[in-house]
Amino acid sequence: MPNPHVAMVAGEASGDLLAGLVLDGLRARWPDMQSSGIGGPQMVARGFDALWPSDRLAVHGYSIEVFKRVAGLLRMRAQLRDRLLDERPSVFIGVDAPDFNLGLETALKEGGIRTVHFVCPSIWAWRAERVEKIRRAADHVLCIFPFEPALLAQHGIDATYVGHPLANVIPLQPDRLAARQKLGLAPDDTVVAILPGSRQSEVKYLALRFFQAAALIQRSHPAIKFIVPAVPTLRARIEALVAEAGMAGRITVVTGQSHTVLAACDVTLIASGTATLEAALFKRPMVIAYNMHWLSWKLMQRKQLQPWVGLPNILCGDFVVPELLQEAATPHALADATVQWLAPGGSARMAALEARFTALHHTLQRDTAQLATDAIQKIIDKS
Repeated sequence: MPNPHVAMVAGEASGDLLAGLVLDGLRARWPDMQSSGIGGPQMVARGFDALWPSDRLAVHGYSIEVFKRVAGLLRMRAQLRDRLLDERPSVFIGVDAPDFNLGLETALKEGGIRTVHFVCPSIWAWRAERVEKIRRAADHVLCIFPFEPALLAQHGIDATYVGHPLANVIPLQPDRLAARQKLGLAPDDTVVAILPGSRQSEVKYLALRFFQAAALIQRSHPAIKFIVPAVPTLRARIEALVAEAGMAGRITVVTGQSHTVLAACDVTLIASGTATLEAALFKRPMVIAYNMHWLSWKLMQRKQLQPWVGLPNILCGDFVVPELLQEAATPHALADATVQWLAPGGSARMAALEARFTALHHTLQRDTAQLATDAIQKIIDKS
């Protein structure tokens, strides 16, 4: 078949990475393929024509400036929609960014352009009403979790499981000694990694109570080492909160290096989110916590569909690690749950968890680029 024209939109850095992976597979099959739309540096490095940069899609919070940004995004989406309806690409692939992409995909699909959505929105966790939007928007969905295609099929949506890209990035057997050496930790140190989140709102609601929990742990276990990987933009705020908790000089803050920190630690106190899946792939015991504005919590509770919030528990279908949410996420409760992993006799519990997480790693490990390309070709062939 002739080389296709693939239009894509990827939001933020994570979407740019996923889209780059897909482009690798597509270009291996069609070296002279055209690709254009909204993308980031990973996509551009693969020959993608970025009409707008992907960071334009990043909008957080509620303010007058945010609402101005949203108006600009709607204009940008309309301009791209009109351009693509005129150019008639072989397929449109929306990578994550569902608030932007599902509406665009719906318009393109109604205009006769084949559409693929990569990363199924978490309709199995909350906001189940989104499934109708997905059905109207996408001819096919590329899923990163194995249970999603069957769920989507119940609603008449075609989907393919392509594996989770993180499972190919994180080794099945992480090198803990090398990670500790890189961080200046001794092989026999007991290490607690603290990951309060990468968003400003998460740091606001979680970081201080995490550091207060560390202070409580250190009172009874003074030899324990604490280390926090901080995104560069939040490092100063995190260091200020460490000091506020009375832990300056007792908690080591490093810039980035979250994977190295997870590989090195014995247990992690961690904010709910993708980082918990990373911790599971590093086979680390964890205590998952989350806290947010009380109104946001009430709204989320109304739409929550499962008894679990943390991805490791959702994927294992059981409370394999503790979750402490909202009012339950007190410093004392966080400290107690963390110390339980380190208690005498806890090695058997850790070994059982490592076996569960190793099995999960194998389940998520697939040739994502190949599987995604195969599915996309089938959609193109239907055009």
